[in-house]
Amino acid sequence: MQRAVMMAAGLALVAAAVPVMSQPARAQSIAWTKCGDDGKAECATLRLPVDWARPDGPSFGLAIARRKAKDPDARVGTLVFGPGGPGDSGVQRVTRVKGGIDRFSERLQNRFDIVSFDPRGIGASNPVTCSAELLAARPSPVMKSRKEFDATLAYNKRLRDDCRTRTGPLYDHADTLSTVRDVDALRAALGETRLNFHGSSYGTLLGEMYAETFPKRFRTMVLESVDDHSLRDTRRFVNSEVAAAQDSFDQFAAWCGRTEECALHGRDVRALWRDLRARAARGTLPDPRDPGSALPEFDLVVLAYKAFYGPDWAELATKLAALDASKPVATRAASPQTSGTATGTATGTDPFTAQFCSDWSLPVRGYSDYAKIMRGAEKIAPDMSQARPVVAVSACLGWPGPVKNPQHKLRVKGSAPILLANAVHDPATPYSWARTVARQLGRTATLLTYEGSGHGSYNRGPCMQDTIDHYLITGERPAPGTTCPAT
Repeated sequence: MQRAVMMAAGLALVAAAVPVMSQPARAQSIAWTKCGDDGKAECATLRLPVDWARPDGPSFGLAIARRKAKDPDARVGTLVFGPGGPGDSGVQRVTRVKGGIDRFSERLQNRFDIVSFDPRGIGASNPVTCSAELLAARPSPVMKSRKEFDATLAYNKRLRDDCRTRTGPLYDHADTLSTVRDVDALRAALGETRLNFHGSSYGTLLGEMYAETFPKRFRTMVLESVDDHSLRDTRRFVNSEVAAAQDSFDQFAAWCGRTEECALHGRDVRALWRDLRARAARGTLPDPRDPGSALPEFDLVVLAYKAFYGPDWAELATKLAALDASKPVATRAASPQTSGTATGTATGTDPFTAQFCSDWSLPVRGYSDYAKIMRGAEKIAPDMSQARPVVAVSACLGWPGPVKNPQHKLRVKGSAPILLANAVHDPATPYSWARTVARQLGRTATLLTYEGSGHGSYNRGPCMQDTIDHYLITGERPAPGTTCPAT
């Protein structure tokens, strides 16, 4: 019986990484067409193998986009941007003007062709497609009983089976090691001997894997908001993530304490937060998106967690003050979860599960193990133990086999120097992760520290942007230990 439960929960399914062949990708021509909201970008599709071990097998279309260097005479090369998520669109990063290409300074836009893509299984690159009915029935990632744990296991299997059927063979090849081969095929198609790479958040995992697999095929590499893929233990992964979220909450509370512009200034922020969470847990806190409905406790915590990315402290304080003043909604019984095979024809996309669960083995040995992990998280992060990272654990419960790209320490030999950038108070990619990856890379890496808060650091003032731009343009890294002040 115990063995069956352990197998159902996908325990200890860590295997050696599937070998990634390092031969150069066969170059193919790119048929660019004008695109973008200003008509100044170019878009195309590359046909690539679903399974790089079977190059003549099924293929898919990798959506790509480019903006050429505005100053061709000063052009340095091609800068490939690795989007985060999993789930972010690199194509939109290039094709959109506001909230897109404006992420990059004018210096970089003048000196580089800026290229990005929708990673396989995401956006316009054979997206992972699932029943909309099933996606809407996703249970809460916070499980408070063995019954809820077992129901999540059963739901995950139904969703996987449905998504695999609707998506096709790519569902089982959405791992980042496969995307590494896609990026190298893109490099070859662009005619570049060596590319320049800037990965953000989950895109740093792609950069790390590319440096490990093809250390001679990039000139510069920026890893911004760094993923540490050496965390093999589920408890360590969860604890490090919620500790970062708690640190961000502490920064928010301290800001409110010293800033009159905070809507909660002069009040006990932690006590108010505990009260809001208790009201949400009872099902009486109104949902700002639908005042007649209750806001679940998990959604309340995620509301704050997302605000820490900015950080948007003032807006968060205003929202929490409004929730505190709101009238309670009538409690209602929870809606029954979908139990059978989805019958609806409407579809949606799941850009997270197939990729993340192919990159991370986070085994949980039954409900008692899960409950122990969550109790530990509550001790470390009393205000933020239900932050979004717990989704990673619940979504991957019952994953049916060894992950294709399991966690391991980085082994990068003979590459160009790599620049890491991270905020000290990052809610999603802890500063400790960046320091660990820097140690693994050794002399290959230099860590640039932003002394402030938020997820992402490139656009945190002229110090960060100028330092990173200088490295990308000249290849010269800042001195070890370089920091930039909070803005």
